[in-house]
Formats: sequence, C-alpha cells, structure tokens
Amino acid sequence: MKAYQDTLKHEFTWRGAFIEYLGPGGFALALLSGVAAVLAGLGSRWEWWHFRTGFELLRWAAVGGLAAAVISLAGGIAAWREMKRAVFLLAVAGLAVGLATAGIPWRWMQTAQQVPRIHDITTDTANPPAFMSILLLRKDAANPAEYGGPAIAAQQRAAYPDIDTLILPVPADTAFERALRTARDMGWQVVDASAAEGRIEAVATTFWFGFKDDVVVRIAPASGGSKVDIRSVSRVGVSDVGANAERIRTFTQRLAGIAGVDRSILYMDPFGRSREGQP
Repeated sequence: MKAYQDTLKHEFTWRGAFIEYLGPGGFALALLSGVAAVLAGLGSRWEWWHFRTGFELLRWAAVGGLAAAVISLAGGIAAWREMKRAVFLLAVAGLAVGLATAGIPWRWMQTAQQVPRIHDITTDTANPPAFMSILLLRKDAANPAEYGGPAIAAQQRAAYPDIDTLILPVPADTAFERALRTARDMGWQVVDASAAEGRIEAVATTFWFGFKDDVVVRIAPASGGSKVDIRSVSRVGVSDVGANAERIRTFTQRLAGIAGVDRSILYMDPFGRSREGQP
C-alpha cells in the first residue's frame, strides 16, 4: 500500500511540475522567438549581417513562435483545468506572442504569392520618370535603374491597375511644392529637387530591415492644372512584396488630399467602380 501511495505521490508531483512549467516555458520560447524576429530585421538595418541572413533568422523565429504557441496552448489548457491563474495568464501571453511572431512571415509569404515578382513600379509605364542625381547612390545596387520595359509594365498593370498618373487642379509650380512637402512628410531623404525641371529624387528607407528604395517624382503642366508621375524602385530583391506600389498609393493619396482632390476617384477597379478606402 505504501509503495502504491508513493507512486501516486510521485506521479502527482511530476504532473504538477509539468503543468507548472509548461505555460511559462511556452511564454519564454515565444518571447525569445519574438526578440529574434525583431533583431532579424534591425540587425540587417544596422548592418550586423546581410539581409538574407536576417530572412533566415526570421524564418527560424517563426518556427520558434509556432512551437511556442503550441506549447503555450497546451500549458494554458492544463493550467485552466488545475485553476492555476498565474500560469494560465502566462500561457495566454505566450500564445499571443508566438502567433504574432509566426504570423508576420506567413503574411509576407501570402502577399509575395499574390503580387508579381517585380520591384520597379511607376504611374507611367510608357515613359517612366528617370533617375539622374540618385544614380551615384545606386552604383552598387543589385537591381538596375533602367526600366524593364513592356514585360514589367504588363505585370504591373495586371497586379496594380489603380497605379496611374495623378492630375491636380493646380499649376505645376504649386504641385511641385506640395509634392516636395509630401515627400518630406513621408520621411524620405530628398537627394535632389529641381523646380525648373519638375523633378524630385529621394530615398525611402523601410523601418524594419532598412531596405533603401529610390523614388523619383515628375511634375509637368497639364490641361487645367498639372500631372504628377512617380516611380519607386528597390535596390535589392527580385520581388518588393508590394512595397513600392503601396508607397506610390500613399504618396498620391496624401498629395491629392493636400490639393483638395477627391481621393476616392484615384482608385478604381477595372470596371470604373470606386474602391474608396482600399488603397
């Protein structure tokens, strides 16, 4: 009888310890994975390692986050049954952090599969704005500054039919001033701004990985006002995962807002129906 009681006591103690540490263990792994994910990008931005190394770290951080979520879920269920509130709360936190860490790369992958593998986006595919002053900064860039031609244009039109020239009801010099202000408000590093040529060149740096994308804005007179074309090109990477298109949308929306243009007309589906609120 005593041996049986000792066995039960041992099993109870082991089970209690397992439940006690399962939730906190999942939380600790989730926290470690989250920190690794953050550093994967910031380390690339700070030039601690190549961005491809950062991507590999991010991939493993996502695996760790998913494992942490599973462990935390099991620990949370066990703690709930045993009414261990503190352990349960840690498990919930581990589940949330783990899922968030795993979810970021998953969303990137989903977006990458939905957009074309291009990195040069412009509102004028027939005559895209050309870089001049910024070419020196791109001398070591993996991607060329020259536009890819009809093949790239066709892929862009299929994926981003809303990206088009912006017509403003203001003179070209006024449009230039507002475009320059918008570029600075978006945090771009303005490299050159020539009012006489109607050209603005700038560098946009992404927050997390610190990727540098180059932007050129062209402003010209048009009937009843002015027209604005913009081009955004990544220095590295075959696919920009939609970043350049999103940058152009944000810029044109802000510039149109400053000029008092109804921004809902900027984004139309292929049938001419408004896509207001869907930049």
